[in-house]
Amino acid sequence: MGQILRWLILFLGGLLMVAPIAYMISTSLKWPHEIYNVKLIPDEPHLENYTYVLEDGRFYLWFLNSIIIALITTVCNLFFDSLVGYTLCKFRFPGRYIVFIAILSTLMIPTEMLVIPWYMMSQAFGWLDSYWGIMFPGLMTAFGTFLMKQFFESVPDDFLEAARIDGLNEFQIWWKVAMPLVKPALAALAIFVFLGNWTAFLWPLIVTNSVEMYTVPVGLSSFGDEVDVAWELIATGAAISTLPTLIVFLIFQRFIIRGVVMAGLKG
Repeated sequence: MGQILRWLILFLGGLLMVAPIAYMISTSLKWPHEIYNVKLIPDEPHLENYTYVLEDGRFYLWFLNSIIIALITTVCNLFFDSLVGYTLCKFRFPGRYIVFIAILSTLMIPTEMLVIPWYMMSQAFGWLDSYWGIMFPGLMTAFGTFLMKQFFESVPDDFLEAARIDGLNEFQIWWKVAMPLVKPALAALAIFVFLGNWTAFLWPLIVTNSVEMYTVPVGLSSFGDEVDVAWELIATGAAISTLPTLIVFLIFQRFIIRGVVMAGLKG
């Protein structure tokens, strides 16, 4: 009976989480006069909303911007976070724990408090309305450093010593020996960073001025203002922008769960 109750609670929780997405997709298939009909399945489903939205060439540009920013930021995080995490885990030097605590302390600072310093820096260096201006705050993260450090704890020091005896330098040891042993953490970190940058809204909104530099969330917000109360078009744009994240999650969800669980256990 207890098992049935647990599964029932999980099922109801799943329905609550999926319901907004299902209603968004349903709305994107409706005609304007059906918007306020609460039926999940439209009476006259159609794809003209998708045709109208995709005919707007700006959506393709916004998708391209988001993909470029998310991919570059993800690659930088995998490189820098894993390198710093490995250094803090496997090297003994004065102040190591102070550096680690200082990095973790940045997790307690709300993003809203950092927006003004980021903007002033971007303005001073001429990064406004550019890819670099959007990307630089997220090229390395404290969470990624913590996650990689926890996983590198599981890499035996004997492997590293054997590599040193074989003549590998420290960078080669990190790249050829340690990194292949923490692939689940790398996969989980890549997914977190990619999804986080794909859905980022506040900072891209502040740092961009031209429509051509908008990312998908910012562009979708601008599109919503243009079509006013055409909820079927807004839902269509939202459904299109959500599709890549759903695909990524469905394919790699096991890495997300494994990465979070193992990081918590190692902590």
